[in-house]
Amino acid sequence: MTYTDAKTPNIRHIPAPTDSNPTSFDVHLRGAGVEFNGTSLFHDLSLDLSANSFTCLLGPSGVGKSTLLRFLAGLVGDAASGIITCGDGLPLAGRVAYMAQQDLLLPWRSVRENVVLGAVLRGEKPDFSRADHLIAEVGLGKAAQMRPAQLSGGMKQRAALARTLMEDRPVVLMDEPFSALDPLNRMRIQDLAARVLHGKTVLLVTHDPLEALRVGHKVVVLQGTPAILSDAVIPQGTIPRDITDPAILSHQARLLHQLGAISPQTGATEAPQ
Repeated sequence: MTYTDAKTPNIRHIPAPTDSNPTSFDVHLRGAGVEFNGTSLFHDLSLDLSANSFTCLLGPSGVGKSTLLRFLAGLVGDAASGIITCGDGLPLAGRVAYMAQQDLLLPWRSVRENVVLGAVLRGEKPDFSRADHLIAEVGLGKAAQMRPAQLSGGMKQRAALARTLMEDRPVVLMDEPFSALDPLNRMRIQDLAARVLHGKTVLLVTHDPLEALRVGHKVVVLQGTPAILSDAVIPQGTIPRDITDPAILSHQARLLHQLGAISPQTGATEAPQ
């Protein structure tokens, strides 16, 4: 039996054998293609997301990282085609939480009201008790009644993370959610995301190889036109990792070579073309 996402009619969701843990499952993408204005961003692309793990996606600007994320979220429309298979035998549609690069908080709603926004938009009764727990979990207990204009950039990102967690979806897609933060707050929010998203199937898009190596169980690079995925880098160690570890720095060099940021012959930074 074939399931079709109503928002993306060319994307098929194919059942697989039932998984033993229905709250966390692998996601397999096969034959993915997206075309805009006659240009193919990617064609016949395959990607595997493992249950209970972070997959991090690197790549140059404009290569299609955000489009791939939106593809999985069912937000691309008729321009997309492909097959999505989930390990628990059910369609992916409706079981994804999507966190954009921008916090997208509604300025006239408090942190608490923003965190329950999904339920409100679906016409459901908000679970404020759970929202308050998540707000405290991300360190915003004293800011629950504040509006976005009263928050720092880091606080806004934590509010957006709490809203993502409030959706409690087994698959979480994150599009450079920490890129606007200063280095210290960025590491703090990385640590928080690694802790509170434990047990989810996560795909995180980032421009930062060290961020990917710090929180990712698997790191892949999207590059080229049409874009293709590199073989995965699989770092060892417990997440979040120590970025001063020589093994992590070695992986970083490999990723920078793949991205074309440094010359594989000399190790020197490539000049922009």
